[in-house]
Amino acid sequence: MRTARWGAFAGAAALVLLGGTAPANAATPASGDANTTTPIKHVVVIFQENVSFDHYFGTYPEAANTDGTKFTAAAGTPKDVDTLSHAGLLKNNPNQYAPKRLGPDKAVTCDQNHSYGPEQYAGNGGKADSYVQNTETSTCSGGLFGEPGLVMDYYDGNTVTGLWNYAQHYSLGDNSYSSTYGPSTPGALNLISGQTHGVISVDPKSGTEDPKQTATPDAYTVVSPDAKGVGTVINDPDPAFDDCSDNSHTSTNALAAMQGKNIGDLLNAKNVSWGWFQGGFRPSTAWDGKQGDYASCQNTTHTNVGGASSVDYSPHHSPFQYYKSTANPHHLAPKNTAEIGHDGQANHNYDLTDFNAALDAGSLPAVSFLKAAEYQDGHAGYSDPTDEQNFLVKQINAIQSSPEWKDTAVVVAYDDSDGWYDHAFATPQNGSKDTTVGSNGKTTDSPACQAGPASAGGYADRCGPGTRQPLLVISPYSKVNSVDHTRTEQASITKFIESNWQTGGIGDASFDARANNLTGAFDFSKPNNKQVLLNADGSVKSVKDISGQTPPTTPSTGGTTGSGTTGGSTAGGSTGSGTAGTGTAGGNNPGTDGSGDQLAATGGSSPALPLGITAGVLVVGGGALWYARKHRRTNSDTAA
Repeated sequence: MRTARWGAFAGAAALVLLGGTAPANAATPASGDANTTTPIKHVVVIFQENVSFDHYFGTYPEAANTDGTKFTAAAGTPKDVDTLSHAGLLKNNPNQYAPKRLGPDKAVTCDQNHSYGPEQYAGNGGKADSYVQNTETSTCSGGLFGEPGLVMDYYDGNTVTGLWNYAQHYSLGDNSYSSTYGPSTPGALNLISGQTHGVISVDPKSGTEDPKQTATPDAYTVVSPDAKGVGTVINDPDPAFDDCSDNSHTSTNALAAMQGKNIGDLLNAKNVSWGWFQGGFRPSTAWDGKQGDYASCQNTTHTNVGGASSVDYSPHHSPFQYYKSTANPHHLAPKNTAEIGHDGQANHNYDLTDFNAALDAGSLPAVSFLKAAEYQDGHAGYSDPTDEQNFLVKQINAIQSSPEWKDTAVVVAYDDSDGWYDHAFATPQNGSKDTTVGSNGKTTDSPACQAGPASAGGYADRCGPGTRQPLLVISPYSKVNSVDHTRTEQASITKFIESNWQTGGIGDASFDARANNLTGAFDFSKPNNKQVLLNADGSVKSVKDISGQTPPTTPSTGGTTGSGTTGGSTAGGSTGSGTAGTGTAGGNNPGTDGSGDQLAATGGSSPALPLGITAGVLVVGGGALWYARKHRRTNSDTAA
């Protein structure tokens, strides 16, 4: 059970407590936190690993219901979802194998090939008929499931039940892509900067505070370097500013340092609180304070449902560690909870436990990025949908049970597709003409990428958009049981944050300039006021009305049209958006949604308290408000 929490209220006020005191470490919000263009005051991005849209949603909203957790879609669920079943590709498929359903007993599978070049060739210029030849791994060791044609296969709502139920109650994007092709590191960099160009390779023996550039660019770390050794990231080199890189510096592979800016720099300039929170970031052996020595993360491990153990922390999943301005090289912990999200020795990079501490203290940063420990991040080979679901449900339940939920948007997105089959194709908006021949005997960039528009900034090896991944927007302001067809990408998340806090753009040919916003997933004029808690198996535990938790007034209500050129129309006309019914949901039926007006907080009003929370009186301007708180190296054709 969550403890009672007291939060900050902007403006001069006298707080009269009815029993208990405010925690000493309660943080005052950064001065820029409240200055938003939409009612959203908190964004939590949960950035998972290696899933294509069809791999998880290929038959949505129809589940087989032959095993696993039962799923039945609500009446009125949109039918125009761009899935395998909707496209008629479950049986009539141009690939060497037809897609097959994977049950929950086959949750732990071989990892597929998800490198920059092979992903391009698998899509084959929109034919999407060459996955088996280019990205499949059908056999592997360690007791993982594999079979010929595995790359084509998919899970349904009997395994990824939680994600399907979030789609039932909130907004699902079926037209969302990685900003470029390639594995985890390019995806993570695109998330925070829309930019994979600007990397140099550094000597791993030169320390993590001011590492030195290598005499010649390392071929794995830097692709298409210029005369100064500056190029593009298409692989998974570890970050330069991280003690735990290169297996805690026990190996000597060159590391990657990024130049330029990221969203963290922009938020800092606006005095907006933010943080990256990752499983296993707290080192198993702390830095001893001596220059040239390193912290270690190697001894913090967990075991997945298949019985395999993996190290929690993956350095190349931690994008802010590639930038000196936003790195925490020695994995220093914040001095106290109040420091989380603000300037301090942790420099905005934290362990996942710090996010939960900030949530419990009522001091959630305005912008939070969450990265699961490896065993729960969804990456085939060492993670799986079951462990991933446990993580997602636990974190989202905690967020929805907090007072901050009333003005929060949770975005669930993915770094890459793992090479899993997806029938959708995005015509390149940014081309690349890298004709270097890889070990697969093919040029790095496919004919489709070479025929695309000129590379933005003249930077090679940034062909995209890449592969399609799931995107969910979970918020009291999300459209309900809606499928958003707006073309989005990883940089669209950056775009939404930039727009909401008016930070300006990254610049230097960042894809934030071309990316559509996420606003097609929201209806700011009619909040749904839903709290949807799930069970560990992904089934619905309860659906409750939180309309008593009045959102703050904002200068603008935003909109539902993404900026830039859209790749489709916004769906959701078949379902209502508004106040959800109170009570426990029956099975997986999300219940009936009506239309409700947004409540305004006024002096002397007494909205309903959040569940299980102690009351106090907040005296403001003479009125009273009831106020409550309660791997590394492979060749260029494989990637991690």
